[in-house]
Amino acid sequence: MSSWTVSSSGRPCSRSSSIGSIAMDSGGGRAPDGRYHEGPFRNGWIQGHPRSGGLRPEFSSIDSVRVSSHRSRIDSQEVSRVSTSQSATVAESFRRSPEVVAAIDSVIKKLETSQASITEARPPVDGGSETLEGWLARSAEARGKGALYPYVGSGMGHGPLVELVDGSVKWDMINGIGVHMFGHSDPGLVRVAMESALGDVVMEGNLQYNSESIEIAEFLSQEALKGSRLGNCFTTNSGAMANESALKVCQQKTDGAPRVIAFQDCFMGRSTTMAQIGDSAAGRVGIPLNTHVDYMPFYDPAMGERSIEMAVWHLDQYLKRYPGQHSCFIFELVQGEGGFRTAPREFFVPLMEMCRERGVPVWDDEVQTFGRNTEMYYYDVLGLGEYVDVLTLGKMSQICACLYTDDFNPKPGLLSGTFIGSSSALQVGLAALRRLRDGGYYGADGRIARLHAAFREHADAFVAAHPEWFPPAIDTLGRPITEMVAGTGGMCRLTPFGGSREKIMKALHIMFAEGLIAFICGHDPYHLRFLPPVGVMEPAQFGPVFEVLERSFKKVDAAD
Repeated sequence: MSSWTVSSSGRPCSRSSSIGSIAMDSGGGRAPDGRYHEGPFRNGWIQGHPRSGGLRPEFSSIDSVRVSSHRSRIDSQEVSRVSTSQSATVAESFRRSPEVVAAIDSVIKKLETSQASITEARPPVDGGSETLEGWLARSAEARGKGALYPYVGSGMGHGPLVELVDGSVKWDMINGIGVHMFGHSDPGLVRVAMESALGDVVMEGNLQYNSESIEIAEFLSQEALKGSRLGNCFTTNSGAMANESALKVCQQKTDGAPRVIAFQDCFMGRSTTMAQIGDSAAGRVGIPLNTHVDYMPFYDPAMGERSIEMAVWHLDQYLKRYPGQHSCFIFELVQGEGGFRTAPREFFVPLMEMCRERGVPVWDDEVQTFGRNTEMYYYDVLGLGEYVDVLTLGKMSQICACLYTDDFNPKPGLLSGTFIGSSSALQVGLAALRRLRDGGYYGADGRIARLHAAFREHADAFVAAHPEWFPPAIDTLGRPITEMVAGTGGMCRLTPFGGSREKIMKALHIMFAEGLIAFICGHDPYHLRFLPPVGVMEPAQFGPVFEVLERSFKKVDAAD
């Protein structure tokens, strides 16, 4: 049954916010360049003022007081806002009507009854394969190429299990590459989505938006201010656009400095500029290279302290070679596409401190890590918030965002866009984030930490039982890698078959046919990538997942 409750406003435990209470300063709606600009959200207030001077004030406890007092201001005004503003609208009267509430309750009850039959992986129903093949043919015709997996969802699932149009059910351990962190057909989120569909528009943007756009920006900035100075939030509709926004903010702050520093094996998105920064040759084939990128070595656990010393030396060399030419250093605190590689705090601190000393903005890219570890923001896991000037996030939040400090608040006109996201994405994303924050997911003994521990327990036992599938992988320096199980939080990694891309891809397709969806990550060696739905998956469910994995690997052997 759903654990969600419905407030008097007809929405599931949702803090209300009135647009009428938000102050806006955007120069009469026009920026100096004559374009409309709706400024970023600043702790619940919309601003369009020019950035302030100076690169970075010292991190202060004043920020934590500021977010606390702001939350108190919202809480104290909530009741009066609902009673004097929202409850007086036609929209709120409609949403709160007994007929609407009863209709939604009825649908959710039927959903829970229907999904109860989805309890394990199973093959297609009779005639289902032909149905799936028909859809895949239509997809290939429409897109101009076939899909990687024969995946077309039916629109129904149950937590980590998803049903396809052929009637088969599979364990979904990739979840849209980290987007569906409450799995499939979660009753609480379906309820929010249904309520969002009662609104007047499908998409919201920077010129016209409803209260949920304000609420999610408030939430993100308030949570960020607990451990950083990131009090300004610009929301957008993709990770690439969030990253493009961050790059513009950094470039404007540094007066158009043309160079960027990033880690080797990073991934930044699919836009023209982000494809150039991302360290993937295949992602930029045929694209003119007009972005100057200096790549840094990521942490090498085999080298330990020496790895830190080498990274500091490399950064010093870049900054001496191109003085005043770097707009930012982009930090992936955990490398996602790069292989779920982690690094200790001691690796990042000297690099960030050197950036601070040399005037290079620190950009924390959390599009892949946000929300799925022992803290909502990964910089809080490592205690790095004081160094971060700009941050990007996305995926499990359902919308994406660029956050920045007061010093980096850009001039009017730099950031805007027709779309923020759909009303459904905004409301569902906010509900999911509140559930994560308040539901015991974070902390050393939170649900996410326990889920990762369960993955490691099953994976370690799997490796020990089948050493023949886990020979040492060889890295680019010719060294053997013997750590077969790795990752952090909801980012889980397994390295079979010596890290061979060919064999891992073969295994992935067999796994899919057997009822388990995963993906690949890393660059020579390669790894199996798992992004389990941390919001709903139970530790015990890794049992049947690894049963499918074992069955699949046996078929990989048989196919050789």
